[in-house]
Amino acid sequence: MSLQRMTSLSKALSGLMRPYRATAAAGSKSYFTYVNEPSMPIPDKEPCYVNCAEEAIEAAGLASNKIVFSQGAAATPVELLRGMTELGQKNNVCNVRLFHMHLEGEAPFADKCVESNFRSMSLFIGGNVRKAVNEGRADAIPIFLHEIPKLFNEGHIKPDIALIHVTPPDDKGYCSLGTSVDCVRAALIHSKIIVAQINQYMPRTFGDALVHKSHIDYAICHDKPLPSHGGNEPSKEEKLIGKHIAENLVENGATLQLGIGSIPDAVLALLKGHKDLGIHSEMFSDGVVDLVNLGCVTNSQKTIHTGRIVGSFCVGTNKLYDFMDNNPFIEMLRVDYVNDPRIAAKQPKMTAINSCIEVDITGQICSDSIGTRMYSGFGGQVDFITGAAMSEDGKGKPIIALRSTTNKGATKIVPTLKLGAGVVTSRALVRYVVTEWGIASLFGRSLQQRAYELIQVAHPDHREALEKAAFERLKVMPAKKDY
Repeated sequence: MSLQRMTSLSKALSGLMRPYRATAAAGSKSYFTYVNEPSMPIPDKEPCYVNCAEEAIEAAGLASNKIVFSQGAAATPVELLRGMTELGQKNNVCNVRLFHMHLEGEAPFADKCVESNFRSMSLFIGGNVRKAVNEGRADAIPIFLHEIPKLFNEGHIKPDIALIHVTPPDDKGYCSLGTSVDCVRAALIHSKIIVAQINQYMPRTFGDALVHKSHIDYAICHDKPLPSHGGNEPSKEEKLIGKHIAENLVENGATLQLGIGSIPDAVLALLKGHKDLGIHSEMFSDGVVDLVNLGCVTNSQKTIHTGRIVGSFCVGTNKLYDFMDNNPFIEMLRVDYVNDPRIAAKQPKMTAINSCIEVDITGQICSDSIGTRMYSGFGGQVDFITGAAMSEDGKGKPIIALRSTTNKGATKIVPTLKLGAGVVTSRALVRYVVTEWGIASLFGRSLQQRAYELIQVAHPDHREALEKAAFERLKVMPAKKDY
């Protein structure tokens, strides 16, 4: 073999290899030890089971300036995060950066008392770290959900330790990431040490969720039910929003993307007369279970993943987790695929339903902040609004749904966004804005016409003030499209 060919082969193999993760249970080094494909078994390697979270984190080598990744949503490894925080504080580590998406449960690593030890780095801000972000003790990365895996694949984030939450291994040695695949797979591939919290309550899911136990370096067994969200009765306003969407915008055979919360639940509850619906969504919740049991969700019209629900992460109640467990009807796939706008655009009648914090009279959507105060993140809103807007069959529906007022009665349809508010979805992408008062259709509308449409779905108590503000901003009164 020529030197040039040998060099090329060496470079090719290096792209498949990961640094050797030495553990007490690891055998001798071999080619298989370096392969970074989580579903490929590594011969003669087993996880090293330890007694507690602190022991696992210490064995993984937690030290100052380390970079840690944590799985999130319903699969947040709460016990490992607790152990990491307590060990880090005890050992007085400094500047450990923890990268994560939305996390459930307590966030002790974001407390003021450990500010010098840990810095939370949110890829989507959850309520448990929101205060820390806004006080400067934590930080956040604005990013489209489908691009988060790039941070690991392109080397922007290089985790020393990954903390995951998985099912017990099956008889072939496979654990499942369960309710949260999203960016976890990319993080695992590029992490030096993997620590797992193994939990019999975690539902076993398929698709990109499978990780062979030989890739886990240290593990603890910690059986505890997953966090539960949802199941609450939607408000009168949310039911009206659901009715407008279900009766006017969701067609039979449509593919749905919905987030979590009362508005998506209200929409799902009113789709029980629909046929052949499909689900292709970064997340879904309990309402999907009822539609499957009623025969409304069949996924039969989908041209890719026909007959399968496609998701990337989930948060719900035990009703959802029981439905997901060992269910091949569901494929949990990596988020850079699920949320790729080009993939969403291929779905038949792609109908994306997302919410926001406020919308201005020209259609700009703020979803991640209240003025300058950070609230959440980009999530999958732009991914799916874009995918639905560019749908290949021309029947996609990008929908923004929100109550017309806050709990304190302030209007959410505003003349201008609050000072410092972030535009998550631009006015050119927005097609439909739905409140309890109706549907504003914005595609192809001028600024004057958009203002008119949006004021018609604002709360009646605020319409007159909005008309005056619109005139001051646009120098013309809002007017209905007349051509």
